[in-house]
Amino acid sequence: MDELRMKKTAASVIAKQFKQLTDPKTAIPYFNVELSSGSNLFSWNVGIMIDNEESIYNGGYLKGLMTFPFDYPYSPPTFRFVPAIYHPNIYKDGRVCISILHQSGDETSGEPDNETWSPVQTAETVLMSIISLLEDPNLDSPANVDAAVDLKKSKKLYEERVLLEVKRSQLNIPKDFLYKKKAEIDNLRNNVSNQVDDHGNSSSVHGSQSVTNTVASSSSSWFDPQQQKKSFWHDSDVEDEELEVEFSESDEEQ
Repeated sequence: MDELRMKKTAASVIAKQFKQLTDPKTAIPYFNVELSSGSNLFSWNVGIMIDNEESIYNGGYLKGLMTFPFDYPYSPPTFRFVPAIYHPNIYKDGRVCISILHQSGDETSGEPDNETWSPVQTAETVLMSIISLLEDPNLDSPANVDAAVDLKKSKKLYEERVLLEVKRSQLNIPKDFLYKKKAEIDNLRNNVSNQVDDHGNSSSVHGSQSVTNTVASSSSSWFDPQQQKKSFWHDSDVEDEELEVEFSESDEEQ
């Protein structure tokens, strides 16, 4: 595959995955994604809202830069937290060290191929894996040795430092970022489910239209595509690689 065709293929795949993460019908409410600059599909600004009451990161809004190679999805993207966060598997410059971001077939990594990157992975699976890594660090192969040592020797002090970073990150939550906590979403879905019988008929006194409106109203409150157009990126010290990629609707469908 020649270089131009490879870039076009990558741009098409990335465009579809970007749409999936920003379309209100498919978007995950705790991810906030936008292109870093103009029409450069190969560089994304990503905001991750942590919604897990059992997590030390609960309530945090972590920002990162996801960069895609020209031969994506055959090679993995990279992800860097900006600013860097204190974690055993995150380098001091913010780069994330996780199996899914490592090329499969690399014998030097010492990682089984079923844990490393493959073309069936997506940007969404990468983000979900990163969230999982935050909760379950790998202390056997730390990227930040100081953080790993602190976690082993004094978990309390380690967690105090993380909590300070979480509070700092909350200052970066965009005012226009519409977000519903997972518990509220689950509660709504349960309420709707209780109003519908096995045949899909509503038991609500207002009829099935009431149930439909409830779901539609909730979905729109998770994510507003008009609000998404507003920039949520602040204080970035990242110098984006300048690569403008134009694509048409026909390219996206290929």
